[in-house]
Amino acid sequence: MNKVMREEKKFLISVAEYLGTSGKLEQIMLQDPHNGTHGYMIRSLYFDTVFDTDFFEKQAGVELRRKVRLRCYDPNQDFAMLELKQKQGTRQLKRSLRLSRSDAERLIKCDYSPLLGYSEPFAAEMYSLMQSRLYRPKTIVQYNRKAFIARENKIRVTFDNAIVSTESCFDLFSDKLLMNPVLDPYDVVLEVKYNGFLLSYIKNLINCIDKSELSVSKYVLARQNAYQTHI
Repeated sequence: MNKVMREEKKFLISVAEYLGTSGKLEQIMLQDPHNGTHGYMIRSLYFDTVFDTDFFEKQAGVELRRKVRLRCYDPNQDFAMLELKQKQGTRQLKRSLRLSRSDAERLIKCDYSPLLGYSEPFAAEMYSLMQSRLYRPKTIVQYNRKAFIARENKIRVTFDNAIVSTESCFDLFSDKLLMNPVLDPYDVVLEVKYNGFLLSYIKNLINCIDKSELSVSKYVLARQNAYQTHI
């Protein structure tokens, strides 16, 4: 199981600002080894209760809240990460557990019993949470990410673009999903994640961007689109 505690800030910027800032970050930070030329794909299947509790708590600004998701980086890979994000203000705890593809596929069908076969206490915790609170798949969100790392303070600066989602199919491993845009294609989500404090040379570079802080998650943006469509 992986466990990460950090602070996180999100901003909405333009493609031009993304290209300029990422070019500068290449000179002062390490690139994520998965970046390649244009970044890497992330696809997440979000779960919520039958009453959409997590969605509405985020909307209401509840101080203590959570998100549950299955994440993969390629629909052809043989595993997925089950993740729980628990947030209080700007600080968040993320725990994740690697599941086999076959076990992940059973979770997608709302069969959470495979979690009982893992020795990590986190797996039993997730089984209890998802089973007792009737978690169900709600939406798949996919986007392209380019990430930079500073070893000194476990800082990650990420740029997410081409954000799309679907609620018509929950097959995380499908290569034929019909996706709809979540944001304007010329918008990019900048995320700054750090532990304790942000190094001044990175902070100064980020502060030069004409940005607006984003208070909602990609999950909420995707669900908002669906709610508006249904209305």
